[in-house]
Amino acid sequence: MQGVARNFFTLAIVYALAGMALGLHMSISQDHTQMPVHAHTMVAGWLMSAVFAVFYHLFPVARDKMLAKIHFWLTAISGIGLLVGLFFLLGGNPAIEPVVAMSSMGFYAAMLLFAVIALPVVWKS
Repeated sequence: MQGVARNFFTLAIVYALAGMALGLHMSISQDHTQMPVHAHTMVAGWLMSAVFAVFYHLFPVARDKMLAKIHFWLTAISGIGLLVGLFFLLGGNPAIEPVVAMSSMGFYAAMLLFAVIALPVVWKS
C-alpha cells in the first residue's frame, strides 16, 4: 500500500485498537454509557477507513490526486473530533456539542468528497 491508502489503513488500525479498548473498558467496568462512541469508532472509524484504504489501493489513479489527500485529512480530523467530542458529550459535558456538530458535518463532507472521487473512477468505461 502507498500514499493515502496506507494512511487510511493505518488510521483504521488506530480506530480499531481505540474502539476495542473502549469496549473492553465498558465490559470490565459494567458501565456502557459510551456505547455510541464505541459503535461510531468501530463503524465510522475502523470500517470506513479500511474501506477507503482498499479503494485507494485498488484504484491508484484516484490515490495520486490532491483530492485524495484532502479526503484523508478531512476524514481524519473530523472523525477524531467527532469521537473525542462525543465521548465528552456523553460523559456529561454538553458544552462540547458544537464541536460534535461541526465534526459531524466535516465527516459527512468527507463522505461526499469520497463520492465525488470514487464514483467516476468505478463507473469509467
